[in-house]
Amino acid sequence: MLEVKHLDAFYGAVQVLHDVNLFVGKGEIVGLVGANAAGKSTLMFTLAGLRTTHQGEVLLDGVAVDDLAAYERPKRGLVLVPERRRLFPFMTVLENLEIGAYAAEARAVARQTLDEVFALLPVLAERRKQIAGSMSGGEQQMLAIGRALMAKPRVLLLDEPTEGLAPIYVKLLFDLIVSLRASGLTVMIVEQNVHHVLRTADRAYVLENGRIVMEGKGATLLNDDRLKTAYLGL
Repeated sequence: MLEVKHLDAFYGAVQVLHDVNLFVGKGEIVGLVGANAAGKSTLMFTLAGLRTTHQGEVLLDGVAVDDLAAYERPKRGLVLVPERRRLFPFMTVLENLEIGAYAAEARAVARQTLDEVFALLPVLAERRKQIAGSMSGGEQQMLAIGRALMAKPRVLLLDEPTEGLAPIYVKLLFDLIVSLRASGLTVMIVEQNVHHVLRTADRAYVLENGRIVMEGKGATLLNDDRLKTAYLGL
């Protein structure tokens, strides 16, 4: 469903990604792990059309989306949940969710989607009138995912979703990701929590210094000593 071919990405004159090739099949959970500054968030920004300049191709269902602005990509079904959530902190939970359905196609079914999000994430229904910035970190992360679901994604990009979360919310989040996959959603997750993501992912890639250095089934990589070299530099 999502394919990246020979992707180079730059911040100004500085090249961060080098000839990255990967794919995410329909209905898969695919993980991307790597040390700090490996280029993981840069890849997510590039897929979402944010911040970087790049060479190479990003394909969604075989159709290039490279020339689409960031706000156009959710209309095609490619939706990012950014690192540190990026909510509107002085708006309510409901207002943040409604903003997720800004595209015409999503707005047309927003009421039905909202009911689905509330059924999936009951805490958001309970807190719908609460100011988003007053919620706990775990609740805010659930809101960020709920906002993304309001856009009716086909591919959901999750950038460091467990950052700063208590262990109970880390477990809830990965349970949620599995539930989303079961509902037919395709998920790509960038994550520092290597053990959780590799236990959950169908497949995974290891990024080191802007290059893919390993790939394979999540469970296989979890038991591969080479991962320690690529990820921890040991």
